[in-house]
Amino acid sequence: MPRLIIDDLEIEVPSGTKVIDAAERLGIMIPRFCYHEALGSVGACRMCAVKFLQGPFKGIQMSCMIDAQDGMVVCTTDEEAVAFRKQVIEWLMINHPHDCPVCDEGGQCLLQDETVSGGHGRRRYLGKKRTYRDQYLGPFIAHEMNRCIHCYRCSRFYQEFAGYHDLGPLQLANKLYFGRFADGSLESPFSGNLVDVCPTGVYTDKTARFKVRRWDLQRAPSVCNQCSLGCNTVGNAHYRAVMRVEARLNKAVNGYFICDRGRFGFSYTNGGADHSHRPWQPRIGTETVSVEDALRESAQRLAGIVRTAGAGAVAALGSCRSSLETQCMLNRVCRTNNWTGPSYFYDPVLQRKIGAAVGRLDEAIGVSLREIETADLVIVAGADLLNEAPMAALAVRQAARKKAAVLVLDPRPVSLPLDFEYVAAAPRQIEPLLGAVIGASFAEDAPEDLRKKSEGLFGKPSLESEDPAVRLKLGPFAEKLKESKKPVIVCGTDVVRESTPAFAADCAGLLRESGKDAGLFYIFPGASSFSAALLSGPEGMTFSGILEGIESGAIKALVVAETDPFRDFPDRERLDKAFSGLELLIALDCLPTETVQRAHIFHPASTVFEAGSTFVNQEGRVQFAEQVHRGGMPIWGAHPPRVYRDYVPGGDHRPAWEILWKISGDPAAVETGAVPPSPGEWIAAEHPAFERIGPSDYPVDGQRVLHPAGGTAGTGGPPARPDEPKGLELLLVDWMYGTEELSSHADTLKSVILEPKLLMHPADAASAGLVHGDTVVVELDRGNLEIKLSVSEGMARGVLVLPRHRDIEWQKVGGFGVTVPPERIRKVFRGRK
Repeated sequence: MPRLIIDDLEIEVPSGTKVIDAAERLGIMIPRFCYHEALGSVGACRMCAVKFLQGPFKGIQMSCMIDAQDGMVVCTTDEEAVAFRKQVIEWLMINHPHDCPVCDEGGQCLLQDETVSGGHGRRRYLGKKRTYRDQYLGPFIAHEMNRCIHCYRCSRFYQEFAGYHDLGPLQLANKLYFGRFADGSLESPFSGNLVDVCPTGVYTDKTARFKVRRWDLQRAPSVCNQCSLGCNTVGNAHYRAVMRVEARLNKAVNGYFICDRGRFGFSYTNGGADHSHRPWQPRIGTETVSVEDALRESAQRLAGIVRTAGAGAVAALGSCRSSLETQCMLNRVCRTNNWTGPSYFYDPVLQRKIGAAVGRLDEAIGVSLREIETADLVIVAGADLLNEAPMAALAVRQAARKKAAVLVLDPRPVSLPLDFEYVAAAPRQIEPLLGAVIGASFAEDAPEDLRKKSEGLFGKPSLESEDPAVRLKLGPFAEKLKESKKPVIVCGTDVVRESTPAFAADCAGLLRESGKDAGLFYIFPGASSFSAALLSGPEGMTFSGILEGIESGAIKALVVAETDPFRDFPDRERLDKAFSGLELLIALDCLPTETVQRAHIFHPASTVFEAGSTFVNQEGRVQFAEQVHRGGMPIWGAHPPRVYRDYVPGGDHRPAWEILWKISGDPAAVETGAVPPSPGEWIAAEHPAFERIGPSDYPVDGQRVLHPAGGTAGTGGPPARPDEPKGLELLLVDWMYGTEELSSHADTLKSVILEPKLLMHPADAASAGLVHGDTVVVELDRGNLEIKLSVSEGMARGVLVLPRHRDIEWQKVGGFGVTVPPERIRKVFRGRK
């Protein structure tokens, strides 16, 4: 490790560390514009100049371009270096507009900071400034090209890091322009990161434009709860409204960046532009009441039902978007009061899949999001990364940039910002194809015990039985797998067969036994699916069991915490009949769901920004989101009359766990204002994995709760190729926008939600007499669904793909695991008017 001296301070750093990073480790922040740790060095801005006094380099050099070496002596405050940097600032400011008072970057602008610290205060150049025409870049990003200093950060992130090419450098030299060939929305689902990487105000957050200054914001570290990855963010609030969300560095999870859904999908917490799309006040029946009255009524009526019908007559539903505190409290109140439940999953097969995945992850095999970036080969089995977990797609791209081979096995027409091999595989085909690739990768001279295990799992290592076109793709990939050192399997849990998550773990385990540093990474639906699976246990209560209890009359009261069965259960007709027979329906939520509208008693729940919350992501990493603000109805927009009050309008929400604790105990506790125990007391009691966690204990990158390494690969026999289903297998899937529950209520995303479409393979469409663009009617068990048809060569045959889109009644499918005969899909013919 090289040892060097910077400003009279000695430091030893790993080989390959840039001098600018070595200085930062000493607390010396060398000025910079173009340099960014995630993007690397280009030496474009010339702002990081320092003077090298001893060593292999001498004189003024760019500290971002030189690796630290033994014997170097560096001075960042040398008069020559300071004068050089001052000149650079003056050059950059020649064309920069003096619009700081109206620039949204003001107060967080690196150019402001460097101009002041560099001592530049008087403009000597009297010529005309260079100007540009700004572009429309979509609903998220405002463009002010006159502020550009040509650091290239934006194009390096957008094109090189993220893999999209509709924005970049145009023209030459002093006329260099960063933008698109023509006005239009940016194509990248990571475009919001331009706001963070730009050191000036060229790209600013349009959703927060001209609303607030940085120094007026309430800011706190938070965690995104809109997918299972748990990316780290910073929440920003002002006047009781969340104004913007920024990426927060976590070197084990999302690095420096987040996706656009996580960045711009926050406005559900404000209730929309006019604040009317969030239920702010408690309600009994149709009457708005105080918090205490609602709590008292819930506690009394629950106690009454328990007295007359027994504790089992009360059931509870939990959510995979709830915090760990809420999930553990729900488990606690059901366990201590002998209530039925809780149930966290509507699909029992999905519950078992996630349970199997959680049970197979251990400290050796489970990899983090950032560890995917170091893989030399990636197999994605049954996961549409851009739609289900966008930042995972960005992680796979970083691996591909380092020459990692990528194979995707999926029934959907998958798109990724990288080069990859794609095999359109129906869910029943994913395991055989995955096994064929891994089995064929084992060399003939492999140890006999390993070959026997391989044959036990995958059968004979041959790809001869595959379709020639598929064999042409998988054969070379198996050879690459044979040579790889660090392969990673990314396995979805939504559309795959029930046995696939465990099979993927077997594959990764066998690769590790063969001497490879193999890893496994699951994709779950929902921010808290991992903890929900742990708390459910192997024999956890299913929603079907609760629904049957309601239908039989055994369950008379239902407590629904932060979930909406009318949205997530695919048989609305059955739900209507069952819920109409409930004596008591209590809903706790922050969203205006149908369950909330039907509830006999409603309690407004706090959002992640309003209550300190813990989340466990899909790799078992526990992370804490701090409270950003207390919340309430935002002051801007449709605010109530501004009169003096002794309460905050819209401030009746409480953390869901606190509401559960109060309504489940003695009704007298509501009157006395009893204080609930601290979260650490009940979280630890609900599962052994949570015994040592608490907000004060979390490392910067979170704390993993995986069980110790030591599991072995299974030997359950090769996956059978099941018979093709009778009809087309209907898969319900998630999209980037319009299907995730929280962001579906965000008005900031309305303009980017695509029209829902039914996806179909060309051969299947031809057999039904359909073509791309047709409007079709699908005859489902619970009614007809009219939708536009999209025909794609990227689809697997024998499969239909339907998004759980907010704008269609997909719940008419009538159940899980549905097949649709082709003759039940027909074209709609509309006569001329």
